[in-house]
Amino acid sequence: MTEPQRWLLLVAYAGDRFHGWQSQPSGQTVQDHLERAIAAIAQHPVRVHCAGRTDAGVHALAQVVHFDTVVHRPASAWQRGVNAHLPPGIAVWHAQPVSRRFHARFGARARRYRYLLLVGAAPPAQWCGKVGWFHRPLDGEAMQRAAQYWVGTHDFSAFRAAQCQARSPVRTVTAATVTAIPGGFAFDFEADGFLHHMVRNFVGTLVAIGKGYAPPEWAAELLTHRDRTRAAPTFMPDGLYFCGADYGAVPELPGDGRIIKVPHLAIDGEIAT
Repeated sequence: MTEPQRWLLLVAYAGDRFHGWQSQPSGQTVQDHLERAIAAIAQHPVRVHCAGRTDAGVHALAQVVHFDTVVHRPASAWQRGVNAHLPPGIAVWHAQPVSRRFHARFGARARRYRYLLLVGAAPPAQWCGKVGWFHRPLDGEAMQRAAQYWVGTHDFSAFRAAQCQARSPVRTVTAATVTAIPGGFAFDFEADGFLHHMVRNFVGTLVAIGKGYAPPEWAAELLTHRDRTRAAPTFMPDGLYFCGADYGAVPELPGDGRIIKVPHLAIDGEIAT
C-alpha cells in the first residue's frame, strides 16, 4: 500500500461568509468547503486539521492546514485545483509536501491574532464585516497599559466563553499590544493557545477601559477574580483575524517556521467624528 503523503496548505478566508471553521451538519463551514474541494482533486474523502479554529465572522490570512493523501498530485493541484472548487471567500495561497511528523495544530508553539477597530460617529460601511467599530473616542495609552497585565502565564477564566471546551483555562500570552492606526486601533495578541472567545473578550475589556469605564488595573483584577461575569461583554467578531502560527525554527516551512500574515487597512482620509 502506498505510504500517505502529508500536505501543508496556507488558507485565507472571509469569516463573515461562513459558519466558522469547524465542520457542522449545515456543511457551510470553512472546513466543510475545504474538505470537499480537496476531495474533488484527491478523489477520496479527506480530513483536514488546522492551527486554530475560528468562530463565525472571524477571518484568517494564514490559516495553517494539513491533510494526508495516497494520491500523487503536484503542488499546483492542491493550490489552483482546490481553489477552482472553493466558493468565493476562501483561497489556498500556498501548498507543499511536509513530513508526516508535522501537525498543524499540535506542532504550533504560538498563535497570532489581530483585531482591527475603527472609531467614529458612523459605522464604516465600506469595511462592513471586516473591522470592528466603536462610536466614541478611546484612550489608546490606557488600553496599552491594561493589555500588559495579560502577558505571561495566567488563568484566563475571566475571558473564557461559557461553552469553552478547553481542559484548562491557563494560557501563556507572549505579546499583547494596542497600536494606533488611521481611524482607530490594532490589537495584537500572541499566545501558546487561546480559549473560546478569549481575544474578543480581551478587546471588549480594553474598549471598556479605553472609554473610561475602568482604570487599566481592572485588567489585572479580572485575572485575580477568574469570573467571566465581571469582565466586559464579548466584542463583535468582525475585526478579528487569525494571522498564523509559529512552529519554531523549521527551515523547510514558509517563514522558516513562523507563518504569520498581518492585516492592514488602507484608509483614504480620517473616519468622520
